[in-house]
Amino acid sequence: MKNHLPTISTIDEVIATLDQIILESKQNNNPLGYFAALYRKVTIKVKEGVEEKDPKKQVFQDNERMEHLDVIFASRYISAYYGYQNNLPITESWVVAFEMARGFWPIVLQNLLIGMNAHINLDLGIAAAEVMKGKDLQDLEHDFNAINKILSSLVEEVEEDLSKIWPTLKKLLKWTRKVDDFLIDFSMAAARKGAWDFAEQLSLLNEEGLEKAIVAKDVKVAKIAKLITNPGLIASFIFKVIRLGEKGTVEQKITDLED
Repeated sequence: MKNHLPTISTIDEVIATLDQIILESKQNNNPLGYFAALYRKVTIKVKEGVEEKDPKKQVFQDNERMEHLDVIFASRYISAYYGYQNNLPITESWVVAFEMARGFWPIVLQNLLIGMNAHINLDLGIAAAEVMKGKDLQDLEHDFNAINKILSSLVEEVEEDLSKIWPTLKKLLKWTRKVDDFLIDFSMAAARKGAWDFAEQLSLLNEEGLEKAIVAKDVKVAKIAKLITNPGLIASFIFKVIRLGEKGTVEQKITDLED
């Protein structure tokens, strides 16, 4: 096997594994490191919330459960990453995301969007349903929404990181309404709402129904992913202009997303 899938049972082990993926990506100039760098930021924020002991500042209602959810959630991405490296079967949503990283033309933003598409639209709902298996899913809603706040808080930070890579990115995206609409269609807010709805659907199913529902959802999410890879003539043209203007090597771009 090209890479051995690590055993993960804590947030610290998730972060350590993401560090390894980022390191490998830098060494190989692999754009897969873009999403890993963003995801590491999210995981660190969740870790800070889990470790908060002051009741007045507490982020989550159940820190132990939240760490369990984080591990299950992250493990789906990490398993897909190592599965892809070793030519093992993985969900189609992640196949499309990883295949995109092989090309020259996709910009950093597209790589981030397609990773978020697979991980939030598919994986998050599955992880939420799994951690609450045999329990009332509604008990998780508060902490699920708390994760959403963490994700939302990073959006502006990500925009700043992307501006380091291509300073006029935000201005150019506003020039074309279709491009702006394209980004709105893949807004994280809509994805997270869909993830909760999917978790509710899964929580009502038996094992056979669960498996079928996940396969069906994967097909839908993969179709969304293909819209990210092929957003239309106008958006594609603008993205090509952006790509030619992006500063730095893949390694430097990953570092910009880490900072």
